[in-house]
Amino acid sequence: MTELRPFGRTGVKVSPLTLGAMNFGSRANADHADGIRIIHRALDEGINIVDTADVYSQGESEIIVGKALAGRRDDVFLASKFHMQIGEHPNHRGNSRRWIIREVEASLTRLQTEWIDLYQVHRPDPDTDFDETLGALSDLVHQGKIRYIGTSTFPASAIVEGQWIAQRRGRERVVAEQPPYSILTRGIEREVLPVAQQYGLAVLPWSPLGGGWLSGRYSRELTAPISSRASRMPERYDPTTPANASKLVAVEQLAALADEAGISLIHLALAFVLQHPAVTSAIIGPRTLEHLESQLGAVKVTLSPEILDRIDEIVPPGVTLNPADAGYHPLSVRDAAYRRR
Repeated sequence: MTELRPFGRTGVKVSPLTLGAMNFGSRANADHADGIRIIHRALDEGINIVDTADVYSQGESEIIVGKALAGRRDDVFLASKFHMQIGEHPNHRGNSRRWIIREVEASLTRLQTEWIDLYQVHRPDPDTDFDETLGALSDLVHQGKIRYIGTSTFPASAIVEGQWIAQRRGRERVVAEQPPYSILTRGIEREVLPVAQQYGLAVLPWSPLGGGWLSGRYSRELTAPISSRASRMPERYDPTTPANASKLVAVEQLAALADEAGISLIHLALAFVLQHPAVTSAIIGPRTLEHLESQLGAVKVTLSPEILDRIDEIVPPGVTLNPADAGYHPLSVRDAAYRRR
């Protein structure tokens, strides 16, 4: 692994790749021993930040991460998230003080740790005052149960609101944002990344391989989804839709560019994300040890200005080819009741 990077303005140093644990557990790889092997391999290769969430396999991912970090916890910057639905109870979700205080205890138990380094709001919650959320998280910082507060897939306006609330209400401030970012999903280049730089936030992009589109598995010959994830989310993977067809065209051009540069498409995709000056650490989510090995070498790749210009020609800056890949759409867009009377 190359030299560590500053985690915003916190003074913490982290590796340029983050090990994402979304694929550990019944959702993808249910073999706990295999998940532990993958985590240990990543740590041995110099990755020192692990990211998970309570919702990943409904807590099973956190359990696997907790087992893997036994005896190595002090050397790892551990991140987790809350917000998504856990179980069926209507109040077992969201960004309320009630749920945050309850769920952090559950995550600490599953992770077998006394503290979480970065506790992240997984998505905005229009039903909850952001000040209520930051108040609860600030209390957890003061209690020593979490070290820092982060957000995930927040629009630029909400990121700014969080900074203002912290300043005006005396809350602990958000120090990191985890947005979707890849060659195919460049919307955050318009506002989110500049705002993150302005406020000195660490940026941990998720899905730098475009949800698998930049793994080398996809081509224009594809006529149907090729994974269970793709079957669950046809809006993001059905190759017959215009938005996804445009991704297939771009992937074919990017694969040719990677061949011309003498690197794999995976390394091209990860190196692109890592070279943005706002990016701190890119989250990779291997399901197998082979997936991990194929991605580790990307930290040694530097793309020339000419290659970056060619990428801009294939997918222009600030453009997300399929809006479904943006990760979050506000209720004002999703729910017609917010637009009609």
